[in-house]
Amino acid sequence: MTGSPQASRSSSDEQPPQPAVTPQEPPAAKAWHGLLRPDVELSPEFCAELNARMRAEKLKFGDRVHCPFLRPFFLTVEDDRRVRAVTEAIAAIGERVVKQSLADPALLAQAALTPDEERLARISPGYGRSSTASRLDAFLLPNSLQFAEYNAESPAGPGYAETLAEVFLSLPVMTRFKESYRVQKYETMKMLLEALLASYREWGGKASPPVIGIVDWREVPTWSEFEILQARFEREGVPTIISDPRDLEFNGKNLTAKGRRIDLLYRRVLINDILAHQQECDALVQAYASGAVCMANALTCKIPHKKAFFAVLTDERNSALFSDSERELIRSHIPWTRLLADTKTTRDGESFGLLEYVRRRRDDFVLKPNDKYGGTGVTLGWENNESEWDAALDRALTDHEHAWVVQEKIAIRREVFPMQTANGVDMRDMLVDLAPYLFRGQMAGFLTRLSSTGLANVTSGGGQVPAMVVEPLG
Repeated sequence: MTGSPQASRSSSDEQPPQPAVTPQEPPAAKAWHGLLRPDVELSPEFCAELNARMRAEKLKFGDRVHCPFLRPFFLTVEDDRRVRAVTEAIAAIGERVVKQSLADPALLAQAALTPDEERLARISPGYGRSSTASRLDAFLLPNSLQFAEYNAESPAGPGYAETLAEVFLSLPVMTRFKESYRVQKYETMKMLLEALLASYREWGGKASPPVIGIVDWREVPTWSEFEILQARFEREGVPTIISDPRDLEFNGKNLTAKGRRIDLLYRRVLINDILAHQQECDALVQAYASGAVCMANALTCKIPHKKAFFAVLTDERNSALFSDSERELIRSHIPWTRLLADTKTTRDGESFGLLEYVRRRRDDFVLKPNDKYGGTGVTLGWENNESEWDAALDRALTDHEHAWVVQEKIAIRREVFPMQTANGVDMRDMLVDLAPYLFRGQMAGFLTRLSSTGLANVTSGGGQVPAMVVEPLG
């Protein structure tokens, strides 16, 4: 097979920058900063050694080291408990919306899937769960927790997150920090493996252990994470191979990669790429459709993965789908979202024209494609003048290939982090995008990205840090 996709996707969509927010320095962060010694942790020699360690541990996005920062992100026990309760509830709602959408064409239409996406979503995966692995992009503040979107398809980073935590736990400064704080890392890889195996068993798989195939294009910059996951899974006694979709073969009975049978396909290749490169992905889709292989995530995950999923949650015409407690959770944590159209909508019982509403309130809204990544096409109303905002809305309305959503802006978090620069280590005010992983609906840890801009991914000039739960001793 010939041809290859563009290997340019990042691990997150763009998160909207907001007006100036005062950066925080929580007590644990302040304590950590006080332990950084100018002649040790802040020295060029230490930074060079730390970067070499991260490269050796495959903590790279392409050729770039993930973490130029010198401390983790710290959560309190209460932070963990609060985020866990909300995210697990949203994941459960997402699974229910998938089942209801597949049974109700009118509800499914609200996600604005393309005909090809709907065709794939209607293939039975052979088990009940849409998203074995998913991730919510969140902003956690002392008095609020809000989400920008739901990555229900194939989120990157669980291998990076835990490995990075292990690097920080091995640092001498962490030993001194533990004299005052109890520190707990998240077992993201263990929980991911357990979730994959649970989906395989639900599917009816009998191999013990099954052979896992991690599948994505060999050109992607996250290939090093697949190697991290392969090593961890095999250490747990589960044989694992990494494969490009173009290396897969299906003989009507078995799916193989370079002669090795795959029992459980951990799909990291995105549905958008599957549809854009149908010939290269034919063996994968055929094996899945025939029930010859268990695949996670299932292709039904596209339904909650769409940005319009938040429109489904916040649209009053769907309120009967949710309990009173779920409606309150949605009001508190999900930004008001709508598929962009010149139509009527409602909010708090009031009916009005959607287009005129968002035209007049550009300072309060983000416009973004229903299903793209890396910040492609995102327009921030408050960063545009009236004519620019109107033009962006008009372009989206006349886009006959893609649906677009408008979403109310949300509160963001900023903290100060020590960051390596060309001139040494500086204390930098960074946006903190805390993205909880959910494996079969259970929160398992975080992909935590920092950015000096509003582009919260590792290509934005920021990077990733480990998230850890800390509790004062005594």
